[in-house]
Amino acid sequence: MKINKIKEMSSPDLEKELGELKSELFKLRFSLATNGLDNPMKIKEVKKDIARIKTVLTERKLAEESK
Repeated sequence: MKINKIKEMSSPDLEKELGELKSELFKLRFSLATNGLDNPMKIKEVKKDIARIKTVLTERKLAEESK
């Protein structure tokens, strides 16, 4: 997911997407442990998307507090 797309989303949508990505990461890790993955780099991509969303949410929170 691109950072521009993330910044366009509203905070509630980002929270929802964050939950979905966390559950996807859990499923990927579980699948890797049990039978392996076709693309193990998918875990890295999902983790980076989670970090991007958390960063944008934190930036918005700090901007709200500074007003």
